[in-house]
Amino acid sequence: MGIRRQHGAATIVLGIILELVLFRLATSQSFIGVNYGTIADNLPPPASTASLLMSTSIGKLRLYEPQPDLVAALAGSNISILLGIPNGAVPNLASSPAAAASWAAANIPTTVPVSAISVGNELLNSGDPTLAPQLLPAMQNLLAALPAGSTTKISTVHSMAVLSASDPPSSGAFHPDLAGSLDPVLDFLHQNGAPFMINPYPYFAYASDTRPETLAFCLFQPNAGRVDAVSGLTYTNMFDAQLDAIRAALDAKGYSDVEIVIAETGWPYKGDADEAGATVDNAKAYNTNLVAHLKSQVGTPRTPGKSVDTYIFALYDEDLKGGPESERSFGLYKTDLTANYDVGLAKSSSTAAPTSLTPVPAQGTPQPSKGTMPTGFCETTAAVPGSKQGQQLPQSSSCYIPGGAVSQRADAGTWQLVLFGVLLCLVTVAVN
Repeated sequence: MGIRRQHGAATIVLGIILELVLFRLATSQSFIGVNYGTIADNLPPPASTASLLMSTSIGKLRLYEPQPDLVAALAGSNISILLGIPNGAVPNLASSPAAAASWAAANIPTTVPVSAISVGNELLNSGDPTLAPQLLPAMQNLLAALPAGSTTKISTVHSMAVLSASDPPSSGAFHPDLAGSLDPVLDFLHQNGAPFMINPYPYFAYASDTRPETLAFCLFQPNAGRVDAVSGLTYTNMFDAQLDAIRAALDAKGYSDVEIVIAETGWPYKGDADEAGATVDNAKAYNTNLVAHLKSQVGTPRTPGKSVDTYIFALYDEDLKGGPESERSFGLYKTDLTANYDVGLAKSSSTAAPTSLTPVPAQGTPQPSKGTMPTGFCETTAAVPGSKQGQQLPQSSSCYIPGGAVSQRADAGTWQLVLFGVLLCLVTVAVN
């Protein structure tokens, strides 16, 4: 009897552990989100968009402004919302607590979870100097307007232009000219457990250095690897290098506890003749490999074993955007609800495997000499996609090109599967 009780207890304990592992694997995509831009005249009805989202493993949706019809259609879906406030509405929220309370009462949904509210988008680099002094008061007023017991976080979204240094990633630092506005915001995030949100785009980095090896580094494809000579850490993709530069900048300010959220990142599948790399193959490679990288939970060299919440830009193309063709070609889906390309997000299909498609630079774009090694992060004045205000915001995008060897870090997803197999064997033995 004693042996049977021991076996029974062991079976129960191992069964619980197994369920926890399965739960972790099943929810491993909860940090993958998508942006919903609305600068278009052909978007599907909200109910159709909600059905599309619920057919995928996307767990988060970023809105650039309140969308009550879409939010209503998402009720009961378990898709959380990152709710945006346009830059133009920030002065009103900053004007008084009453104004913020009125906005909150009218616009914060109660039928879907709201993970965070972004007060403005890339506001500190918007080109409007009158907005920066109003950012913190708006955030403070909105925080005070949240219902009692609310878990919604108040933050704001930045462009990579807030960084003054990122070469190598360990030297990441915020631009000193922004300290007067940015430092109080960072302290607000720290005091309230809110994330630092930012929009890194390896695509714009590649536009400044169109060598094939740089494209492979941007697309998470096989490459020689690069070493941060200061930290000794090895990088095999630009996304991690950009993320770690941001992490270094926060750590240098004393905010190692402030989490990072990637509010936008993506790759256009089409562009003008002079837009290097804007192809279907490259867009598929970037987004597919990004999803696989996040799902592996391998993390970054500086912060291993942890993926950050990441919102892919964008759900649909936005046909009314100005600027180059790429601005209208970031959508994962067409507005007829069919995919522009498969990145493995559909629930009904198996996950798309990481792709090693041959990088395809855009035709007609001169490439630097292969003997020329760029220093650190590349700079570009390409417009940033995603601005709900329809502005073409100039940005200095970053691309890290250090030198070194391939990382030997084990894939966290592989270890999860190994652990699952071991536990399954133990359960079998215990039952027998």
